Amino acid sequence: MASVNSKIIGLIAGNRQFPFLFARAAKDQGYTVVAAGVLGDTSCFLRFYVDKFRYFKVGELRKLFEYFRGNSVQEIIMAGQVNPDNLFNPALKLDQDFQELANALRDRKADTIFSAVAGRLQEEGMKLLDSTFLLNKYLAPRGTLTKRGPTISELNDIEFGFALARQMGGIDVGQTVVVKQKAIVAIEAMEGTDQAIIRGGKIARGQAVVVKTAKPHQDNRFDVPVIGPRTIKAMALVKAACLAIEAGKTLIIDRDKTISLANKAGICLVAG
Repeated sequence: MASVNSKIIGLIAGNRQFPFLFARAAKDQGYTVVAAGVLGDTSCFLRFYVDKFRYFKVGELRKLFEYFRGNSVQEIIMAGQVNPDNLFNPALKLDQDFQELANALRDRKADTIFSAVAGRLQEEGMKLLDSTFLLNKYLAPRGTLTKRGPTISELNDIEFGFALARQMGGIDVGQTVVVKQKAIVAIEAMEGTDQAIIRGGKIARGQAVVVKTAKPHQDNRFDVPVIGPRTIKAMALVKAACLAIEAGKTLIIDRDKTISLANKAGICLVAG
């Protein structure tokens, strides 16, 4: 946790709304936010929510370190996804720092890569904080959050899905599974939650149950489970029936809109 006198915080911002959520919370609490955006991923509008903003290409680790150090940043959070296509982009150029980091990796799982980046930040005198820092009020409360609660069939699928999702998270495959009548319809891989929902929902042909959990040994410095309006829109597109998440461990972006969209689509949203 940041010290009382530390009012400057760095933000490594990926795509979607999570960076905006953090930036607003940090500014509301008096922090100076120094943001580093990922070229091709981070919205250009983030610059209006932070004090300093600069784009970096994936692989520009040394420039990132120098940017934060030049702005007196000692504590940093990561928020938002980075397009996994970058992992296999033949045009991707790594600077010497990133190349040395990549060469030392035992595998290319998300947790392995981000843990290595956190280690390099530590070596540079900067600490990577829990991504939920300042955001406790946005974590899902326990219970049914929509007008409609889960049916008995959906409860059975939720129980089945939670056990499966934790197993998949334990080997760093993904946090989301799609099930129907205790059949495994889809497991999230590198494509992300929304695409896994659409892929699985099409196979299920309606009434699928989506379960999203934290990993059993979740490192909250990165890859914290997040849902929001886009999640519900993806579910509505394939007529999925129910979304189950972990209470106290899942961030909800724009909770009111998320719940409103779920109610409109007849989707049950439950946090257990």
